[in-house]
Amino acid sequence: MKFPPVKEQMEYLLRGVAEVVSVEELERKLTESYRTGRPLRVKLGIDATGRELTLGHTVPLRKLKAFQELGHQAVLIIGDYTAMVGDPTGRNEARPQLSHEETRANAATYVEQAAKVGLDIRRTEIRYNSEWLASMTFADVIRLASKMTVARMLEREDFSKRYAEGRPIFLHEFFYPLMQGTDSVAVQADVELGGIDQKFNLLVGRDLQRDAGQEPQVCLMTPIIEGIDGVEKMSKSLGNYIGLNHPPEEMYGRTMSIPDHLIIRYFIHFTEVPMERIREMEAAMTAGANPRDFKMALAREIVRLYHGEEAAQAAEEHFRTVFQRRELPEDLPEVTLAPGSYPLARLLVAVGLAPSNSEARRLIQQGGVAVDGEKATDPLAEVQVRDGMVLRAGKRRFCRLRVTS
Repeated sequence: MKFPPVKEQMEYLLRGVAEVVSVEELERKLTESYRTGRPLRVKLGIDATGRELTLGHTVPLRKLKAFQELGHQAVLIIGDYTAMVGDPTGRNEARPQLSHEETRANAATYVEQAAKVGLDIRRTEIRYNSEWLASMTFADVIRLASKMTVARMLEREDFSKRYAEGRPIFLHEFFYPLMQGTDSVAVQADVELGGIDQKFNLLVGRDLQRDAGQEPQVCLMTPIIEGIDGVEKMSKSLGNYIGLNHPPEEMYGRTMSIPDHLIIRYFIHFTEVPMERIREMEAAMTAGANPRDFKMALAREIVRLYHGEEAAQAAEEHFRTVFQRRELPEDLPEVTLAPGSYPLARLLVAVGLAPSNSEARRLIQQGGVAVDGEKATDPLAEVQVRDGMVLRAGKRRFCRLRVTS
């Protein structure tokens, strides 16, 4: 197979990378691949701990896509067995254990979402790590455990911190990096992708491959990207995320809520805009250009990638209408209620603008609720509903009330 020149491949693959172990090994593997025509086997594992992927998940997925575009073999491992343990990375306590049935149900949506990133699923080797982990005997597990010392495990920052603080570390958590490393042996990975927080796990894969007589994989690590709050790692549990399954208007609006210092970072890691153009935008903002214009370009590009050009334009027009012109959207959803008065918090739940009374109270107390354009701050306030009344919850959720006669 004919690959692009190695220098060209290296420039493309190293865009936005946090660390490589090692750059020299990657260049050597690419050179050998170029010489022999053998594609590299490039592995990315995703644990099936939930059903929705975020833009944060797309960073290594985009890197897998980049390798595939260059002609290499993409290997996507769905961690239906590793998810039963839960990655202890960055945790100060053990993750709740999931059943295999739960992880398989979660995994059902992952391939479809991975395709949204542009990965060619037809040319992607998709594996579930239950294929090799489920068949291991207890003797196999003992042999696997003998490959790692407790001292080495405690080199992990999260484990060492919990140990120093007297927090419990459960034995099954020690198996997570060994299970992930076993994945690399099973698929004979030449390269493994992951976030920089996965470094310990990826290096364990190198050790287990050496022990199995394989050439150790290159570890190519991507940075951890902050969520829309600009502070914490993008996370569904924190609510600071942009989901691949978010509708266009929600995706656009959430992107517009990021702090200005994240604009360039999001362009680099969440889009395919050429680096030359990104550097031009960064220089323009440094020179005093309004960051809002570049943020709108970013939001439009992200929506375009996952919903298409038409949806991106419609989402931008919706944003301009609602937030810049302070007008209501034309397609305002309508909810029919019986006449009467309702406590505000219960009204929000009744019309579907809040999932629970507690969430409704939180929104109201944070100043995120308006009745006919007037901010409401008392969750217990009685609201006399009338036909045509408009409710807003948060920045992007609206509904018009219709009262039955």
